[in-house]
Amino acid sequence: MGKSFRLSADEIRPLAQNRGACTATDMITVDGLKVGYMYREASINDVDSGWRFFSGCETQEYVDDSTNSAFYDINTIANYDPDIIDWLDAPIGAAFERLSDGGDLVPVAPGSPSA
Repeated sequence: MGKSFRLSADEIRPLAQNRGACTATDMITVDGLKVGYMYREASINDVDSGWRFFSGCETQEYVDDSTNSAFYDINTIANYDPDIIDWLDAPIGAAFERLSDGGDLVPVAPGSPSA
């Protein structure tokens, strides 16, 4: 069974083009939740930007199941949550979290979201 994405291909606009790829969970792309935690690590290949995006609601079991996430163009994830755009030039090791519903993404120490 294929995934039913919250946005269709024709809804994707050019918001953050030519920034490479990233990993994001289905809670963002299928369930339509905003990014609640994002961090940047060293890339795994030439296309990878190193960015990893989570809603902040994922359990460890959910994250450990590789069927719950996928590799996307960063522009796609920017369409799901444009709040990420301002932080995309942050260096490897950077992490950002949304500390409250409807709040802004803010820099945090990498490693563990407080949610």
